[in-house]
Parts: sequence; C-alpha cells; structure tokens
Amino acid sequence: MNQWGLCEENSQAAQSRRALIGGALAAAIMAWAGRSALAQLTVGKTNRKPLVTIFLRGAMDGLTALPPTGDDEYFKNRPTIKVTNALKLDGFFGLHPALGALHPLYLEGKLAPLHAVGSLDQSRSHFEAMAVMERGAASDPASIPSGWVARYLSALPEDNPSPLRGVAFNTILPDILRGATSAMAINSITDLQLHASPSLRTAIESMYAKGHDPASVAGRETLEVLRVLEKLDPKSYKPGGDAKYPESNLGNGLRQTAMLLKAGVGLETACLDRGGWDTHVGQNTPFLAQQLQDVGDSLGAFTKDLGPQLEDVTIVVMTEFGRRVAENSGLGTDHGRASAWFVAGGGVEGGKVYARWPGLKDDQLEAPGDLKVTTDYRDVLTELAARQIGLEKAAALFPTAPGKLVGLFG
Repeated sequence: MNQWGLCEENSQAAQSRRALIGGALAAAIMAWAGRSALAQLTVGKTNRKPLVTIFLRGAMDGLTALPPTGDDEYFKNRPTIKVTNALKLDGFFGLHPALGALHPLYLEGKLAPLHAVGSLDQSRSHFEAMAVMERGAASDPASIPSGWVARYLSALPEDNPSPLRGVAFNTILPDILRGATSAMAINSITDLQLHASPSLRTAIESMYAKGHDPASVAGRETLEVLRVLEKLDPKSYKPGGDAKYPESNLGNGLRQTAMLLKAGVGLETACLDRGGWDTHVGQNTPFLAQQLQDVGDSLGAFTKDLGPQLEDVTIVVMTEFGRRVAENSGLGTDHGRASAWFVAGGGVEGGKVYARWPGLKDDQLEAPGDLKVTTDYRDVLTELAARQIGLEKAAALFPTAPGKLVGLFG
C-alpha cells in the first residue's frame, strides 16, 4: 500500500531520498565550477503567479463534496449517504459542511467549484487515470512522456534561475512534474538544509573562504544560501492571519508552501497530494467527512496565511475520477467518471459553480450508472496555464483538448 491507500510496486528510489538530496547539496558546494543555480536563490524571486496543485488521489466523490441538492435524482440514488445539511452555494449545488472553511472564499468570489469534470479516458483504474491526468493526455498516458506541470514550467521564460521553481511535497517526484528541470521532491524544507557536523561545516567554509576563482565564489554564495534555508524552520513558523493548519501531511505541506512563497525563493509551482478517497464502503461514517475536513481546513488556513499574497497565487484541487451515482450495498460508492474540482486564488471569477450539468436520471447517466463528463479537465488546466504563458502556448500543452474554456478568470 502506498501513501494514498492504493496498491503499487515498491520504489527503491524513495528509500534514500533524504540522503540523496543532502548529498547532492553538499557535493554541489565542493564541485561547482561556476555560479551555481542554488546560490542564486537570493535573486531567484519571480513576479509570476505561482501555481499550487492538490491531487486528491483515490477518486474523490464529487457528489458528496459538491452535492447537487437541486436534482431530485440525487436523493433517490443515495437514500442513506446523501448530504442533507449542505452549505448553500447557488441554489442548485451545495458544499459539504466539512468543507466549511472554503465557504467564505466562495462568498468573497475567490473560490470557483466545478462539477462534472473528468477525462475522456474510460478506465476506472486509479493508476492509469492518474497517469493520464498528470501527463495531460486524452487517454493513453504513454502517448505523452512528460508531466503537464513540467511542460508548463518549460514554456515559461527562462529568467528564473532558482532550482526551486517546482517542488513536490512527496517521497518521489510525481508524474505531474516528470521531465521538469529545477524541480525536486521533498518531505520537508529541512531536506534542503546542509546536515553536516560542525567540523565538516568548518572545513567546507574554510575551503572557500578566500579565493576569487569561480569555484570559491560559488562555494561562498551557496553556503550563504544554505544559511538562509536553515532559517526556514517549519516548527517555529507563525502563519499570518491567525491561520491554523491541521497537523496532517496536507496541512504541513501547505504550511511549508506558504513559507517558500513568502521567502521569495523563486517558487513557481508546488504539487501536493491527499490520498484516502477510495470509499467503496461506509460513506455514512465520519471517515469521508474527516477527509474533506482536512482539505477544507488546510486550504482555508493556506489562503488566510497568504493574505494579500493570495492575489498572486492560483490553486487547483483535482481528482482522477469520481464515484458511481447510486450508493452500493456497503453504503459506499464504486468507481465512476466525472467528479468535482475546485479552483481558488487571485483573478478567479469565483462565487459561482461552473457546471454543464448532465443530470442524474437513468437515461442521462453514462453506463453503468456514472455522472457524465461534460467539462474536459484539460480545458480547466489550459485556462490555469494561460494566465502565465498566454492562451496559444497553453493550448499547445494539451493539443488534443476540446478547447471549450469555462471562463474561470476575468
């Protein structure tokens, strides 16, 4: 079982990740022959609008997160697990109360929920569907070798020297960043610090203390940047806006994302995950609500923490597919098709739900009883990317997408 609660093969690469990162940083100091990218972190600030992706792995039930309370068929299909106390949005869709921390964002026009979103891929396999979506493909993930965020970073102007342009809070670099340069996977900001004994640190500092050759200059600059990174302590960090992050992987990841954004180290995209959405049984238990609570509270804290800086950040919450419309005999839901997404941040035309609603009657469903996909996920991602690189270049990231933009940004 992996961190998302889904089965996968073991990855030997993940076992020594911390050692590799620490070793790479130390080796960089002693082997750099020119001005290092890491040394330029202090000048790696960017005026671009950072992109934060949160992948809910395991197929989040959009009909629970964003219940269509205005559709009578919803209640008929889910007599036991229906949401009856949803927060009001637009009169047709509601918001699960566990996501209550997001409701103020919606009312302020900074949150745009989307429904009936998904891919054209017919697979109900988590891993195939995730690979398709992370690579921005239509169906076959092997047709595109790189991740869409990696291609997005490559399409940006090459004027940001920071090696922290892309960060994944993960044990390994996810497919969404496959092929990216200046991107890395970390568990914590502390992974980027030089964990060396006092004697080794002294030896390294003395080695580069005086020379004016490129290697000595790069060594001194890199050591200075490492000192800056060592001041970023997640444990002592005090969020802005009285924000309180949950003590969860997602909460900790977003807390550290906020730290990096505020530190101005050139971060252009952060990729986070939240697993545990494969709810085949027991959706009438507190489990799913607790999952949603973590997402809502983590994201709510993140937006509070950023304060005015949220205007420069775009956030997308995505999932590989949704759940079957009708509840099953285990009072859960099986793998389905379309689901709900959320987009938040500056420039978002929020305060309304974006959905071309297909309906939930039997003749409106996709066999064997799933919510139809009416918004291709690539159209959503095209709009996110277009904010930075323009619509023409963004469309080139997803060349086979339908091109039916939903108008998320003003």
